Amino acid sequence: MREVPLSILMPYRDAAQTLDEALASVLMERTPEFELIVIDDGSKDSGSNIVKSWAARDARVLCVEGSGGGIADALKRGMSHSRAPFVARMDSDDISLPGRFARTLAELNRDERLAAVGTRAEAFPSDVVQEGMRRFVEWQNTLIDPNDHHREIFIDAPLCNPSCTIRRSAIERVGGYLDDGTAEDYSLWLRLDEAHFGLAKLPWVGLRWRHGAGRATFTQQQLGREQMRALKSGFLARRCLADGRPVTIWGAGRDGKRTARALEQHGLWARRFVDIDSKKIGRTARGVPVESTGDLDPRREFVIASVAARGARQAIRLHLNALEFSEGADFLCTA
Repeated sequence: MREVPLSILMPYRDAAQTLDEALASVLMERTPEFELIVIDDGSKDSGSNIVKSWAARDARVLCVEGSGGGIADALKRGMSHSRAPFVARMDSDDISLPGRFARTLAELNRDERLAAVGTRAEAFPSDVVQEGMRRFVEWQNTLIDPNDHHREIFIDAPLCNPSCTIRRSAIERVGGYLDDGTAEDYSLWLRLDEAHFGLAKLPWVGLRWRHGAGRATFTQQQLGREQMRALKSGFLARRCLADGRPVTIWGAGRDGKRTARALEQHGLWARRFVDIDSKKIGRTARGVPVESTGDLDPRREFVIASVAARGARQAIRLHLNALEFSEGADFLCTA
């Protein structure tokens, strides 16, 4: 079969209410040439009939039957039908904005070091998107160049997955979409980052990202905070172990101790904790001392900042920068 420049993968399950709008937003695009691979992940509503109706009218639409085994399995099935060197993502309840595919593909062709390019996203509807999700999307949208994404990848998933176009060879090099009970998008970003691929984002809104009470982001257990911490801890531990310096964890509260416990599962033990709370200083946590921040020194330690209080992460960055710690090289933030 003839290769096309781009394959767009859209898994769906019981999305009849939003499929028409999502499909129309993709198929209004005429450049670049693409195929839209729509994977039925076990739908029980009329969604499959909607997709078949579009396929009968537009030869770019390919219907694929999935197993109902979840999004990672659906994406793997979609990849097996793909004919393109680049793969874009789209969800069945989102709205793609004009020019997204052409512009993200052009950026990947411009810079061969990049594995994935996304866009900023607009979370909607406003009466459903809660404050926590609003802050998360605002944080994602601040990350633009590869340094931004590499620096903050241990805080949370830095790219809005359905806004992204990805280099197929990079996906395959890091093992593809994994059906291992973790968040398939964050797992992919972490593996690409560890393999020294660049992640980037175009500084304009290319996707309207729909949220609702039934969206997987809110309901799937694997996306819980502790599951996300467990997912990223192995990557964070390997990065710190490769550095070689003893590790200090800034934050002797609940989040810092949970981060320490997760890192220990991968062979990384903190030398000490530091904190600004006088009630914690002088005690121990996870069997090591809790000390003040007064003698932090980048020549003898690598710092992991793990705090939950709003605004605390930025305050820590300012403090460490004043001590000539360089983020990424001498310290990292996690959540």
